[in-house]
Amino acid sequence: MSTRRIVVIGAGMGGLSAAADLAREGFDVTVLERAAAPGGKARLLPVNGAQVSGGPTVFTMRWIFEQLFDDCGRSLEAELQLSKPSILARHAWRQSGRLDLFADIDASADAIAEFAGPADAQGYRDFCARSRAIYETLEHSFIAAQRPNPVELTARVGFTNLGAMWRTAPFQTLWGALGQHFKDVRLRQLFGRYSTYVGSSPWMTPATLMLVAHVEQDGVWLVNGGMRAIADALMRLGETKGASYRFNAQVNEIIVTGGRAAGVRLADGESIEADAVVFNGDVSALGIGLLGGAARESATPVKPRERSLSAITWCLNARTSGFPLDYHNVFFAEDYKAEFDAIFNKRGICDAPTVYICAEDRAGEAQPQGPERLLVLVNAPADGDRLDICGEALARVEDATFRLLEDCGLSVEGRAQGGISTVPAGFERLFPASGGALYGRASHGMMASFARPGAASRIPGLYLAGGSAHPGPGVPMAVMSGRLAAQRIMADARA
Repeated sequence: MSTRRIVVIGAGMGGLSAAADLAREGFDVTVLERAAAPGGKARLLPVNGAQVSGGPTVFTMRWIFEQLFDDCGRSLEAELQLSKPSILARHAWRQSGRLDLFADIDASADAIAEFAGPADAQGYRDFCARSRAIYETLEHSFIAAQRPNPVELTARVGFTNLGAMWRTAPFQTLWGALGQHFKDVRLRQLFGRYSTYVGSSPWMTPATLMLVAHVEQDGVWLVNGGMRAIADALMRLGETKGASYRFNAQVNEIIVTGGRAAGVRLADGESIEADAVVFNGDVSALGIGLLGGAARESATPVKPRERSLSAITWCLNARTSGFPLDYHNVFFAEDYKAEFDAIFNKRGICDAPTVYICAEDRAGEAQPQGPERLLVLVNAPADGDRLDICGEALARVEDATFRLLEDCGLSVEGRAQGGISTVPAGFERLFPASGGALYGRASHGMMASFARPGAASRIPGLYLAGGSAHPGPGVPMAVMSGRLAAQRIMADARA
């Protein structure tokens, strides 16, 4: 192999997985992270004496992690304590009911029958079968493979199997497809929320996103220590193979020599030579020149109106009452469309936004007797590079958020007092050039999935990993992106 020394910029999930894969193949790998710890968006925040998760909370697609650890000669089970809850999520509507979705399809169908009637229960079973078929079509042809174009994807699925491609429903919106399965609009809200897993609107994202239902049925796991524990485990994995990690190391420039990435320059002036560089950050940072003018041609920045959702979050350690929280909880108002119209068209937040709560201390049968760790989240437009939601504007969103929770029966003592809030401008500071977008490009339209860059950038020797690159956002997808970047580097080194 001619490529031996690799610099990875960013210790998010993609960078960590790329480092582990490359190190096990004998590459000299250095990971540079400007924060003080690994994890990227999987961060921990100190709140009233507790460490509260301030990022992703859902662990799915376990097979991706198992394969990575197995390839490195290690066991995922030996590194992480995982448990599989019976309840996937608890859902509530203001003045109109409560519904648990279960890991068992039959249990969920029974709950839906009681909630909305037998027709929608059968619609749910049909929906699950349809989502499974979509997932099986795309698992190896798209998710676990280098980014294809539409013709290549069709070839991978098989030109003699065009029916399978048609059933992925790229021409239909998720909201439109849900209407074929559910008469009750509340169920369309519940399953339409899968579009937000990739930071998008159910009215604009393809029905292909129904595959998320199968991903959840295949297993949603709780991680002891939260999602940050995954990052720690991935770093340990890389260390066992010889990768090194440097924190509080700000990379200011990717050095390009002779048209090829040749190393990096840090904020303190230190230069590190490399045969290849992996960038684990929002690709827009490259495209607007934050990593130096020479690297601008490597990627096209995402236009502000094509960005995915951002969020306003509150990390709390507070007492709750009145509503039996589970680990994952979603609270809905009546007008779901108004929320996405406000975010994507009016660039604002509606008067009654959907609220997600991760109650970290509700794992299994655990019931906290005192204050509990909560991540409270509402969706927001990714305009953090030009607007800062603060003062009265933030107070209005907070009032609307906790008023909806109270309407659903949940009281949070002290509300957000003593907690830590993060707005899109805060996420922009954490993840520059994103505008606070948490999922890269929005998955709007049938071609959106092909618009994300693949593992190899336009500059030889510079590779991409993370949620803004193929195969897309989410912790397991980010890990897969790192693996794909490593695979591409290995292939190019052998060429």
